[in-house]
Amino acid sequence: MKNTSLRVLGISTFACLLSSPAIAQQDFSKVEITTTELSSNVYMMTGAGGNLGVSIGDDGVFLIDDQFAPLSEKISAAIAELTDKPVTYVLNTHWHFDHTGGNENFGQSGAVIVSHANVRKRMSTDQLIKAFDRAVPASPAAALPVITFTEDATFYFNDTEIQIVHHATAHTDGDSVVMFKESNVVHVGDIFFNGFFPFIDESSGGTLEGVINAVTDILPMVDDETKIIPGHGPLANKADLTAYLEMLKEVRTIMRPLAKGGQSREEVLSANPLAGFEEDWGGGFLKVDVFTGIVYDIEAAS
Repeated sequence: MKNTSLRVLGISTFACLLSSPAIAQQDFSKVEITTTELSSNVYMMTGAGGNLGVSIGDDGVFLIDDQFAPLSEKISAAIAELTDKPVTYVLNTHWHFDHTGGNENFGQSGAVIVSHANVRKRMSTDQLIKAFDRAVPASPAAALPVITFTEDATFYFNDTEIQIVHHATAHTDGDSVVMFKESNVVHVGDIFFNGFFPFIDESSGGTLEGVINAVTDILPMVDDETKIIPGHGPLANKADLTAYLEMLKEVRTIMRPLAKGGQSREEVLSANPLAGFEEDWGGGFLKVDVFTGIVYDIEAAS
């Protein structure tokens, strides 16, 4: 693992993802919202859950994801330190509750919730994250996106062009990547876990191949100066995203023949074929054995 702080970040954010019934018991009073300026009007915020993107200007605030409901006041307070404008739009990068938990609060405060159509579909019904046997109940109506799109969307807001691109069957079936063109900033959601093994939610339509394809598509859109906000992990650059892609390709090369070659899941896990990646990529939420099992299941089913 590249540093201790990244290891702690990976573990703490995803403890919540696994333990949805424990969210109400978590002490969110200890969570601090940290703001990083990326350009004159675009910021990254971190707390607990997925990383946030924030665009401010005369038109209002464009917020990417909103973490957990108990953090809404803290997120709003952090935004208020940047601008006195209200949150006009909230864009959900996908449906997972560590990215959409604040929807109801922000929606009731007047923000318009926007997402890919599949995000609303999944939030509208009970879900099961099969990799962890975790049931997730349907969200209340007030938390659901009220504007959806099926492919791409563009906002002309705060004197900037905000491009939103859907990438199918990646982390989930509803992933969106958001590009702030003038600021050279891109928020890639959970397509990118910077510095550790990613969670790919097969039960929500996610695939390893889809993540690889999405990252392959994103890389030509960025340059060495682009600031990349990952779904989890520290602020990244093109070199970080490139290293992530190479890791995923190597994992595919190793795992696909094993998953397709007749070996059982138990046999593959026992052999620990991804052991060589553990030092650099295994310091987050997913340890190498769990990641190996997830990839085996995805490749065996494809």
